[in-house]
Amino acid sequence: MDLKSLFVVAQFIKARCAHGMTAGKAKKDKNYIFYEVEIQDSKKLKLCYLDKVEPNATIGEIKCLLYKIYPKWYPARQALSLHPDGESLKDDEVLENLPVGTTVTMFFHDLGPQLGWTMVFLAECIGPLFIYLFFFLHLLNIYEQKDDYTSNPCSVVTLACVCHCFHYFRRLLETVFIHRFSDGTLPLQTIMRNCLYYWGFSAWLAYYINHPLYTPPSYGNLQIYSALVVFMLCEAGNFSIHLALNNLGCNGLRPKRIPYPTRNPFTWLFFFVSCPNYTYEVGTWLSFSIMTQCVPVALFTLLGFIQMTIWARGKHKMYTREFIDYPELRSAIIPLFL
Repeated sequence: MDLKSLFVVAQFIKARCAHGMTAGKAKKDKNYIFYEVEIQDSKKLKLCYLDKVEPNATIGEIKCLLYKIYPKWYPARQALSLHPDGESLKDDEVLENLPVGTTVTMFFHDLGPQLGWTMVFLAECIGPLFIYLFFFLHLLNIYEQKDDYTSNPCSVVTLACVCHCFHYFRRLLETVFIHRFSDGTLPLQTIMRNCLYYWGFSAWLAYYINHPLYTPPSYGNLQIYSALVVFMLCEAGNFSIHLALNNLGCNGLRPKRIPYPTRNPFTWLFFFVSCPNYTYEVGTWLSFSIMTQCVPVALFTLLGFIQMTIWARGKHKMYTREFIDYPELRSAIIPLFL
């Protein structure tokens, strides 16, 4: 048999194998089970019917199919559940893993306008930055007319403005260049409430610190500059922790690895707490409260500490649940205590 005959035989065998594999695939597709998904609104009125949905389709993909039918409801604005009053299904949940049959009824809830986390952080930080400057530069006519354009001679007033602006400018830079946010969003109403909180407190504390009749701290320069040192250390620590988390690949959802201290001394707080960035943040505002000796700043620090403690304890529980070998010495936010 010559080479030409061998080539013809090889091509014949290849064609037969390919035909056989194709036939087998068609036989498999014939018995393939698809899902039928009906989506209703909260009043159980039918919105759409999705036929031949893949069993491995995720909730996120089903939201995209609904978005093609109703463009006004983009995926981040949708919430799907298996019961009108049930919990919303997560985007990564797979259809065949849900406690349903091949015919599924889902209920749609409109979450309202949404914004991504980057825009949320930018909105929360830009406001306090400029609001404080408005009060410091006396661009708003809010004080008594005789004192309205009078600058306070206390050096702590200028120092407080520099520290306050530095803090929020750092947060803006971290939001743009360092933080890794998830694809999640936040409702516009929640964003407005958060902005009202941050912007309102910034205006309140700026009003008193920049008031022409503001009095300096009781212990003078010792109190001011001691608090300044702690403030700058906490700012450096916060930046170092966020940089370490960025290198670790944390994106605000489930962590990929356990965060450990690096050669940077500011990250050594990881030996004792799960969320040292919150520890440093509390330290920043506590030192700013001591520096300015201002009641609104102290109240803002207290409320911030309560909220960050809730967040830190939640993340600490997540770490201990995700990693069996998670260090037992660590607490949530305050070393060896909380």
